[in-house]
Amino acid sequence: MKPAFFLFLFAAQIVFAQKNTSQVLDNEVSAVVEKYIAENKIPGAVVAIKKGNKVLLKKAFGYAKLKEFDGSVSEHPETMRVNHLFDIASLTKVIGTTTAIMKLHDEGKLNVDDPASKYVKGLDEGDKAQITLRHLLTHTSGMYEWYPLYYFSQQRATTYAFIKQLPLKYPVGEGRHYSDLGFTILGEIIEKVSGKPLDVYVKTDIFAPLKMTKTTFKPDKKANLIAATSMGNPYEKRMVEDPSLGFVVKDLDPKSWNGWRQYVLQGEVNDGNAWYANEGISGAAGLFSTVDDLQKLVDMLKNKGKVKGKSFISEKTVTLFLTQDNFKNGLGWMMDPINSFMKNGPTGTFGHTGFTGTSITVVPEKKLSVIILINRQNMGLQATKDYFNPNPIRDAIFKAAMK
Repeated sequence: MKPAFFLFLFAAQIVFAQKNTSQVLDNEVSAVVEKYIAENKIPGAVVAIKKGNKVLLKKAFGYAKLKEFDGSVSEHPETMRVNHLFDIASLTKVIGTTTAIMKLHDEGKLNVDDPASKYVKGLDEGDKAQITLRHLLTHTSGMYEWYPLYYFSQQRATTYAFIKQLPLKYPVGEGRHYSDLGFTILGEIIEKVSGKPLDVYVKTDIFAPLKMTKTTFKPDKKANLIAATSMGNPYEKRMVEDPSLGFVVKDLDPKSWNGWRQYVLQGEVNDGNAWYANEGISGAAGLFSTVDDLQKLVDMLKNKGKVKGKSFISEKTVTLFLTQDNFKNGLGWMMDPINSFMKNGPTGTFGHTGFTGTSITVVPEKKLSVIILINRQNMGLQATKDYFNPNPIRDAIFKAAMK
């Protein structure tokens, strides 16, 4: 036989092996997601798994909208598609805010070790003067984790001012306390440094160059397919009213504000502070995106800041943000392998989750990424008065991808 024939045979075997691997992965992931859909735990999901330049799996499951505001099943459930926009919730913190700070740092327009007070007013007194951008990015600023800001403000500018006048809840730098408020202030810093509103800056300087054409705050509801989330804000209302959750504000009458939405959210950010107190645009939450758009930003980070061979952000800056700190996390990104969505991942693995059910995991060592978008809130609250926890799904899919 001629050498060319053996080369052809070898190439054919590789193609067959790749197809077989993708099929096994598809079967495993589908079994996991379809099980939870059948058990009425989630309405639907979109999953994308990519290794190197090869998409191993990209698939939609179930429904984008299944339940109506009263909890009944819709007469015409909306089938999920891979191009549905999702409210990515706290993935906003990494996809939008962290990337923006990363880019501004790379351009020398700010430095992550600078005091936050260098860029915004209101953080230059007492212990607050110690807060750096790094503290905000690593959730070690000492700010409150969450606060019902909409009881005190309905506009971004006044919300920024209100957050900064709150006392610190913890000592600066002494512990990691995941804070929406800290990332809200990072949004203000981006606006001050860039000279553009947050939504405009991320669109023109990050999403447009990366060709993330669908990623946006406050999407056009008529022009896009958008997965539904919650029936108003029932869990957040509980956060204000139920002391057992640990968020109740002393001397605040929960009935003193009653702007709660009374409909299924589809194209409006679920996060109450983002919607009610930040005009739908926040450094902590508010972005909507598709799995394809998210993949573009993930690929940039996997390629150490390069897009098609050209530097979008320098490798030095990417490395700075994706190096573990004392709390085993990076700047913005989570890196602690104790997290279910990257359980026991190798050194350098990073990712993040979103309250609506979204998550991203990246394993640079294997050039692997796993993006899971779940619209869990459209099932409504469980009997326990909280939403189904999708961690078992994330864990199972990550394990399947790692195999």
